[in-house]
Amino acid sequence: MRALRILVPSLVLAVCGCTLGPDHSPLPALTPPEATRSAARTMLGQEGTIGAVWWQSFHDPVLDQLEIQALGGNLDLAEASARIGSARAQDRIAGAVGHPRIAGGGSYQRERASPNGILALTGAGSPSASAAGGGDPFGTSTLPTSSKSDDYDLFQAGFDASWELDLWGKARRIREASRAEAQEAVLQRDAARISLSAEVARTYMRLRGAEARLTILHDNRKAVAAGEHIAQRRLSSGAATRFDAATAGTQLAAIDAQLPLAEREAAQARNALALLAGLEPHALDAMLAVPTTVSVQTTTLPAALPSDLARHRPDIQAAEAALHAATARIGAAKADFYPSITLSGSFGLQSVTATDFPLWNARQFVAGPVLSLPIFQGGRLKGRLELAQSEQKIAALRYRETVLRAWHEIDDALEILRTADARLTATTEGVAQSRAAAHVSERRYGAGATGYIDVLVAERARLDREAEWIDARTERAIAITALYKALGGGWTPPSA
Repeated sequence: MRALRILVPSLVLAVCGCTLGPDHSPLPALTPPEATRSAARTMLGQEGTIGAVWWQSFHDPVLDQLEIQALGGNLDLAEASARIGSARAQDRIAGAVGHPRIAGGGSYQRERASPNGILALTGAGSPSASAAGGGDPFGTSTLPTSSKSDDYDLFQAGFDASWELDLWGKARRIREASRAEAQEAVLQRDAARISLSAEVARTYMRLRGAEARLTILHDNRKAVAAGEHIAQRRLSSGAATRFDAATAGTQLAAIDAQLPLAEREAAQARNALALLAGLEPHALDAMLAVPTTVSVQTTTLPAALPSDLARHRPDIQAAEAALHAATARIGAAKADFYPSITLSGSFGLQSVTATDFPLWNARQFVAGPVLSLPIFQGGRLKGRLELAQSEQKIAALRYRETVLRAWHEIDDALEILRTADARLTATTEGVAQSRAAAHVSERRYGAGATGYIDVLVAERARLDREAEWIDARTERAIAITALYKALGGGWTPPSA
């Protein structure tokens, strides 16, 4: 009954205990500044959603297959997923804080009590002392004395239990922080997935752009080589000057110098894609050898900025989760300044003989609350609180920086896309004009109105304009990739 009188009030205190420290409130919806939203409305429209598999808007089956391979084999993404398991394990460990702890055990020991030790203080050091005392107030007369064997057996078995009451919400704050950190790990994995899908698409566009430039360079070289051959023949027959042949040879050497650079860029892009997919070099060469043309003109753009940017940017949500965890740890640090009560007890059997050990009379128990009051800790508690408060400030600054960076990424992506569209329009017109000029030059050469060098110059100009057009198409495709990444495309946000 005494134990119940102690236990019941303690349980009431535990249930009604307060929670110290500031509470984390969900942050409001985030929308970019008005200037950015206005630019988005002009370019993208008013309504729409962000596609989780946005790369399918390029209508390229090779890119679709690359994205699937990378999402399944990328080692950085696998590491981010493994961190989720670690964070959840930490959450389970933190979840045990504040719960009762029960342990059982048993032992057998061969002991000897020294008659000259602490037993001498009780008068149990000799047989005569015990008899002369007329009693055994400490219950030590059952122990062997110096007149008997100094050695004896000790059998013990039982259970120990303890429970620190969560009077000030320390355990609740620790569990709250661990849950927020587990959520942060999941969101960081989602952010890594977005970055990975965007990097795969960007590298693939760079590869296709390099391959297209290689094709243009080879066509250009054929044209220049043909012109050089004609110029050499005309020089040999005396129908042309040395200048024509030297000009054609110079152009041919310039193209030969550009070819290795384009070949290197394409090779590096292929290996970069293999690395993103978690494969060895050249593992994707066969897949990438399939000819394809990225149709950037018909690529579907995001319809609009999301109404709540944070729901579509897992890195922002991860920063908020880190802020939540840091805020909860302030409460845990404050709780250390207050007294703590631990309910502890043990029950078991103890006997010096094996025959008495199983008997009910061999039982022993201890039960009662333990009060702990921090009086002097050398500044440790204050330092822990200051550390928790500083970490919350750092987490708040990181959250603001993440949001600000997101706004800048969106604004930059919109501007890059706008200029890429303008450049693509201009280079498309340039290709049309250069083709018309080359056609006129060929007709004039056929009519004998001009020399072949003029035809060569016009053809070289046409190929140069087509190379610029290829670069503009690649730039626009990469700009679309950056915009989808900035808007949080590549994952499915949780439902509200």
